[in-house]
Amino acid sequence: MVLTFDPFRELDRLAGQMLGSNIADSAMPMDLYRTGDHFVLHFDLAGADPGSVQASVDNRVLTISAERSPRTDDDVQWIRRERRTGHFERRLSLGDGLDLDRVAATWQDGVLTVTIPVAETVKPRRIEITTDSRPAVSASAD
Repeated sequence: MVLTFDPFRELDRLAGQMLGSNIADSAMPMDLYRTGDHFVLHFDLAGADPGSVQASVDNRVLTISAERSPRTDDDVQWIRRERRTGHFERRLSLGDGLDLDRVAATWQDGVLTVTIPVAETVKPRRIEITTDSRPAVSASAD
């Protein structure tokens, strides 16, 4: 027998509202990490229409949007629907020190991967230390 009533669903929804959880966050979960001189974001977009997935950067804000179409079969009798459908969007404010002209995105197996390189101007660099090449002047005592 399939349970069609979930007594905790409403409690989860209310807790999410009180704690500031965003529906888009749950519909588009994300991982973020740094590897070397790049930040990498992975967005889970299983079931999203690949042609609807868009990524853009405007005024230091990364926007990811996607659409998941509902199943439209007439002969379907739904027992449980947990995957949200419709338009989803996430916006992330990007800090200074990123090279926003070289942001790259790839799509594979329902996962959007966005790679943001660190700007050259903020990468650690070695500073060369020079020495004075003039001969040392010695003080003579008379």
